[in-house]
Amino acid sequence: MPKRHRRLVTGHDAKGRSVVLMDGESPYSFSLEKAGGLQLTELWETRSSPADNSDAKDAADHERRIAPVDGGTVFRIIEYPPDRVRLATLAPDTFFAEMGAQAADPARRRHPGMHRTHTLDYCVVLSGEIWAVMDEGEVLLRAGDCLVQRGTNHAWSNRTDEPCTIAFVLVSAKPLTLTLSPRGRGKE
Repeated sequence: MPKRHRRLVTGHDAKGRSVVLMDGESPYSFSLEKAGGLQLTELWETRSSPADNSDAKDAADHERRIAPVDGGTVFRIIEYPPDRVRLATLAPDTFFAEMGAQAADPARRRHPGMHRTHTLDYCVVLSGEIWAVMDEGEVLLRAGDCLVQRGTNHAWSNRTDEPCTIAFVLVSAKPLTLTLSPRGRGKE
């Protein structure tokens, strides 16, 4: 069973006063087996910018996908099992296609989890440690570290024996048009 996270959502009552509308574990927690057993908890979603705060319904109740709808955002927490566990069942081409993301070219991916979305992602490591793997290079992130991922091919590699938990806010972004310079590096 995926770990549940307490989620509080504010809103307004009939008199326009601020109130807590929801307080409890997010009911939208899933174990994603094709993603190697990731534990994903959806917390909230917006479908436009600026966001519409007038509806009191639970915006985390939506179809499963990685990226937000065009013009929207997604707020979620993901727990990454150790690679030795996760990579045994990760099916990148199937999983990413089903979740609306683009798996990296198998001939060039440095990690089976390499993928790209049309998003700007704010990532905060809550516990554990994990490697952010890029086409060229990688960096170790530990609890408290933050990463801004800007539509790049990337993967998350947990090389420890403990899970790593990351909070994400994904913001819909314009698709990148990359051209290769003579040195082989992409230019935006």
